[in-house]
Parts: sequence; structure tokens; C-alpha cells
Amino acid sequence: MVLVTLWLVRHGDTEWSEQGRLCGWADPPLSEAGIEQAAKLHTRLRHRPFEGAWSSDLTRATEFARLSFGEAQPDVRLREIDFGDLEGKRWGDCDQETQAALMRFEGFTAPGGESVETLQERVLGFLADVGTGHQLVFTHGGVIRLLQALSGSGRPPGPGELVVLDWPIRGDKSVENGRLK
Repeated sequence: MVLVTLWLVRHGDTEWSEQGRLCGWADPPLSEAGIEQAAKLHTRLRHRPFEGAWSSDLTRATEFARLSFGEAQPDVRLREIDFGDLEGKRWGDCDQETQAALMRFEGFTAPGGESVETLQERVLGFLADVGTGHQLVFTHGGVIRLLQALSGSGRPPGPGELVVLDWPIRGDKSVENGRLK
């Protein structure tokens, strides 16, 4: 079995994240705090070699990548889950059933948006195309949360934080019962 080491970076703060708003495919820019988070991460990443550098195609991820590392290849498959009708709502605006489903994450489908299963399909499609070695990926909280759940590891990072995850590359790259097999 071959491993890819994923350096997963959650983009920095935006005005929406600072306001506690759900932000999927909407594209608010980084806030001043997000720009500062990128500068802070830059000292950790600037001399580290990677076989590839990737980002979600949304501005908050591509800009965070540019400021904290340099140019990264944008890929639509690294986008956050599409929150549909929930887009822009604050946590308190959501009913208890929706809050519970979001906390559970597995099995969640955003009304008028995307399911976690669809998110999983596109993210695993991206990983099927990534090479081995150390890969730097600038993405969103939901993508990282999904990969951590599939690998059985860790706490999702806050805005501007980094998680390193060893991901096995197998011939079939398949997932069984919500877990990598």
C-alpha cells in the first residue's frame, strides 16, 4: 500500500465565518483576520517541498493558498458542501433538527443543496487523481471533516489551521460503510 500525506489547510476567516454564517458555495473574501492567519501559516509552509499544491476554486481558498504558500492548482471538487437554502444562515436560524443533522454530518442533505454522500463522491474523485508523496490541499471545513471521518482521525481544524493526514492509495480507492477499506 502506498500513502499520500495530505496537508489539509482550512481557509482563513471571512466576514461570514466571523458572523457564524453557513458558507458553502457562496464566495465571500478573506477578512483581515483571514489574511493574518495566512501570513502566520506562511512561516510554516514556505520552505516545505510538496509534490503538488491544490485548492478549492473558491476565492477564499485560492487567496489563502496564494498568501500562505503560493500558487495552487484550483479544483472544483475541493469546494465546501453546497448548503443550498441554508447558505448564509446563522446557526441559531436553523431549527433543532437541522442543527442535529449538521452535527451528525453523516447522512446530512442540505435542503436545496448537496448531500454529504455527493460531497464524498467528488472529494474521493479528487483523491483518485492525486499523486503520492506530500500534497498540500487548501479547502474547507466540511471537506476536511469528511476526510477525517473516513480515516477515523481527529478534530476538524478552525479557520486557517492545518491538519496532516496519511491517506492510503489502493488500486480501488474504495470506501465501505462510510470508511476507507
